[in-house]
Amino acid sequence: MILVDIGNTTACIYESNKAHRINISDFNPKNISKKAYYICVNPNYSILPDNYINLEPYFKLNSDYLGLGVDRIAVCYCIENGIIVDAGSAITVDKMQNNKHCGGFILPGLNAYLNAYKNISSRLDYQLNTKIDLTLLPNSTKDAISYAVLKSIILSISEFAQNQTIYLTGGDACYLNQYFKNAINEKDLIFKGMLKLISSLKL
Repeated sequence: MILVDIGNTTACIYESNKAHRINISDFNPKNISKKAYYICVNPNYSILPDNYINLEPYFKLNSDYLGLGVDRIAVCYCIENGIIVDAGSAITVDKMQNNKHCGGFILPGLNAYLNAYKNISSRLDYQLNTKIDLTLLPNSTKDAISYAVLKSIILSISEFAQNQTIYLTGGDACYLNQYFKNAINEKDLIFKGMLKLISSLKL
């Protein structure tokens, strides 16, 4: 079975219990000739070949949220209770309680934060220090930027989550995992949601 998650910057393909990401500019739907189940948030891929089956119309999530994206629905679909953090191009944070989606919020992704600094000044163009100790005050510009980016994300999520379990997923989840004591790294959570739906519908 082939599953495809088409995002704004990457496409992730799941086959034989393994997932691999490719840049969206390199993604060609015609390269997959077998039946493929997919979800998509990228408007440039609104029409796909006939062998692609769109799962979005089949998802049913108990939620009062207006405009909840199918990617967020999919990661929430298999979590009964907890906080779901999908760290991709944007960082989405959602709360599930007793199988109900209670709401959530959206932060810029790590690259978006760094690009914002770079747009202010070329002197602020740095890569993220993913090993920074957030208990120490930074003493370099690179660490000052890394501290501000990570601290703002970590504090926002921690305050929202309180003591609930945090389920981390998405391409940048590995960078955030080290800063939470109550986190579970679920790198393929979006595909677990898709597989749960497919199994329930017997597609």
